[in-house]
Amino acid sequence: MEKIGRFNVVHRLRKRQLLIAINSVCALSIFFFGYDQGMMAGVNTAKEYYTRMGFAHEDEKGEPAITNSLLQGGIVSVYYLGTLIGALFGGWFGDKFGRIKSIALGAAWAVFGAALQTSAMNHSWMICARLINGFGTGILNAIVPVWATETAEHTSRGQFVAIEFTLNIFGVAVAYWIEYGCSFYQNGESAFVWRFPIAFQIVPLLFLFGIVWLFPESPRWLCKAGREDESRYVLERLREDGVQSTGKAEAEFQDVRNIVELERKNAKSQNYLYMLTGYKSGKLHTGRRVQLVIWLQIMQEWIGIAGVTIYSPTIFRIAGLTKDTVGWVAGLNQITYTLSTLVCVFTLDRIGRRWTLYWGSVVQGIVLFLAGGLSRVSIDAVDAGNQGRANKFGGGAVAMIFLFTMTFGATWLTVPWLYPAEIFPLEVRARGNAWGVVGWSIGNGWLTLLCPVMFEALNEKTLYIFAACNVITIPMVYCLYPESNQRTLEEMNLLFAADSIWNWDAEKNYKILVEQNPELVQAAGRGQSVVDPETGIRKPSRNMSLDPNAMQSNVSDDSDEKGTAKHL
Repeated sequence: MEKIGRFNVVHRLRKRQLLIAINSVCALSIFFFGYDQGMMAGVNTAKEYYTRMGFAHEDEKGEPAITNSLLQGGIVSVYYLGTLIGALFGGWFGDKFGRIKSIALGAAWAVFGAALQTSAMNHSWMICARLINGFGTGILNAIVPVWATETAEHTSRGQFVAIEFTLNIFGVAVAYWIEYGCSFYQNGESAFVWRFPIAFQIVPLLFLFGIVWLFPESPRWLCKAGREDESRYVLERLREDGVQSTGKAEAEFQDVRNIVELERKNAKSQNYLYMLTGYKSGKLHTGRRVQLVIWLQIMQEWIGIAGVTIYSPTIFRIAGLTKDTVGWVAGLNQITYTLSTLVCVFTLDRIGRRWTLYWGSVVQGIVLFLAGGLSRVSIDAVDAGNQGRANKFGGGAVAMIFLFTMTFGATWLTVPWLYPAEIFPLEVRARGNAWGVVGWSIGNGWLTLLCPVMFEALNEKTLYIFAACNVITIPMVYCLYPESNQRTLEEMNLLFAADSIWNWDAEKNYKILVEQNPELVQAAGRGQSVVDPETGIRKPSRNMSLDPNAMQSNVSDDSDEKGTAKHL
C-alpha cells in the first residue's frame, strides 16, 4: 500500500504476530499509566518533597506530619482533572485524526508534563505539572483501548486487553519498588529520592512516541474515514495467513462498511453534549451507553481499591509490623496483585464480562466486611494492651487485604476499561471511550479527596461502605449491562437498539435484529461472507435497520407487492 509507510510493521507481520506487536505497544502505554498511578504514593513520603511542597514536616519519629491535607490531596487529585479534560480532547482528536496520531500526541504531552514534575520547585509548579501530565495520560487512556479492540478478533478481544492491564499493575509495582530502593539513598534526605522516580516515566513515553508511527492505523477508523483500500489491506494482514484466503478479512470489512452506512443513517453528527443526553442518536442510544460506562468506572473506585490502598499501611501497623517490614509487605502485595491479573487473561473471554464482575463483587464484598471486623478487634486489643491478640487478628486483616487486591486484579480491574472500548458506535468510539475515562477521573478524584476524611471520621468502618458498594454492583450489572463477550464490535449497535434500559429487553431485541440484519453481523461473526464466491462482487443488501418493527413493515410491503403482481 502506497499510503502506508514502507517501514510499517503491517508489511512484515501477519495474524497473531501482528496482533501481539500491536498489543505490546498498547501494553507499553498501559504500563506508563500504571506507573504514573503508583508513583505519587512514594513521592508523598519523601522528606525533601513534602517539605519543599509545604504540606508536611518530619515528626520526632521520622514520619511525615501533615499540616495541610487539602494541599497534599489537591496536588494528587488535580492529575485526575487533567485526565478528564485530556480524555475528552483525545476522544475528539482520535475520531477525527486517527488512533496513531492521538497516541503519539498523548505520549509527547505526557513527556512534557513529566519533565515539569521532575523539575518542580514549589507546590504551584507541581500542581500545573500534574495537570499537564494528566492531560497527556487522558489522551492515551481514551485511545489505546480503542485501538486494541478495533484490531483484535472478537473471540479474543478480552484476553488481549487483560494482558495489557497486567502491565498496568506491573507498572504500579515497578513504581513502588523503585521508590522503595530510592528511599535508602542518602538516608532519604536527597531530592533524588522523589525526582528520579518521576523522571523514570519519561523512558517508556519516549519509546512509545518513537515506535507507534511504525504501526498500522485501526482498520475500522480507516473505513470510517473513507480509506477503504487501506482498511481492507490492514484487515487482510490481521486475519489472513497469506497462503490461502478464507474470505474472513473481506467479510469483516463488509461488516464494518455496512455498519458505517447504518450509523450515519440512524444518527446525526454527535458531539459530547449530544452523546451525554442521547439527543439525535436515534436507535443507537448513545446517551444510555455513556451513562453505563461512566458509572461502571465510578463504581470501580467505590468498590474499595482506592480505600484499601490508603488504609492498608494502617492495617499492617495494627498487625504489629515494623516500618521497614510494612515497606516490603506492601511491595509483596503489589507483586501478588500483578500476578492475579493473569487470571483475567484466561477467564474473561470464557465466562464473559458480566460473570467476571459478579464473582469479583461477591468475593470483594465478603473480604471487606471481614477486613473491617478483624481491624476493629485488633484496634480494641491494642487499646487493651493485648498486643498478641492484636497481632493475631491484624494478621487476618492483612490476609484480607491481599485477597481483596488479588480478586480486584482478576476481575474489576480490566472490565471497566474494556467495556467502553467495545460498546460504542464506530462513528464516536474514541469519544465514547473518553466518557469512560471521565467516569474514572471523577471516581478517582472524588475518592482521593474523600478517603482521608472518611477514614479519619469512620476509621475501619469505611471498609463497610466499600463492601456495601460491591453488593450494589451485582443488581446494577445484572439489570443494566448487556454482555459484550464473543460479539463483534459491529453487533453492539444491535445490542443497544432496544428502547428499554433493561438488559433482558436488549437481549430479546438483539435476537430479532440479528435475524433481520444478517448483512450487519453474520459475515465476520458467524463466518458467512457477504461477497459472492463466484463473482467476487458484493451481494446486494436489504434495507438495513435497527428498528425491528420497520423491518417487519418492509417485509409486509414486499409480500403485498408480490401478491399484487401474482394477482395481475
